This record gives sequence, C-alpha cells and structure tokens, in this order.
Amino acid sequence: MSRRCELTGKGVQTGNLVSHSNRKTRTRFLPNLVNVTLASEALARSVRLRISAAALRSVEHRGGLDAFLAKARDEELSQGARALKREIEKKAAATA
Repeated sequence: MSRRCELTGKGVQTGNLVSHSNRKTRTRFLPNLVNVTLASEALARSVRLRISAAALRSVEHRGGLDAFLAKARDEELSQGARALKREIEKKAAATA
C-alpha cells in the first residue's frame, strides 16, 4: 500500500534533518494518513478511504465527500476515488 492520499495525492517528501552543527542527514517526511469511512449521500452508502488528515478537513469544509469529489481534479485522485466520482456523477445525472 503506497503512502499517498487517495483524494489529494499528497505523498512522501524527502529532505534534510539539519543538526545544530549544520550537519545534513537525508530523511523522509511521511504524510499523516488515516483510514476513514465517509458517507456518500448520492450513493446512500459509506466508503472506506485512506486519506491525509488535511484532506479530511477539506472534505468536511466543502460539505461532504460528494461535494469534494465534484470539485476535485481527476489527476490527483486514486483509481478507486476516480471510479467513485464517476459513480456519483452517474447517479446525479440519473436523478436530475
């Protein structure tokens, strides 16, 4: 399982730890990933995703999973999230 957020695409970054004596040591900065279950109102079911804590805040700020996916670009979504977005769009088109 990759260390990448399924909604925002946030992944591992690399850099240096710099000591007091200005010595550089290579390190990896990992995203704060959490396993969450989000409810989709359009699909009337819940979905399990592995997303970053910042993405979880963004989902809540935008008004839920359906609204977040409607505004999200396909390039930054995972394969599962893209399929979920298409499924939500089809359901919304069928009800409209």
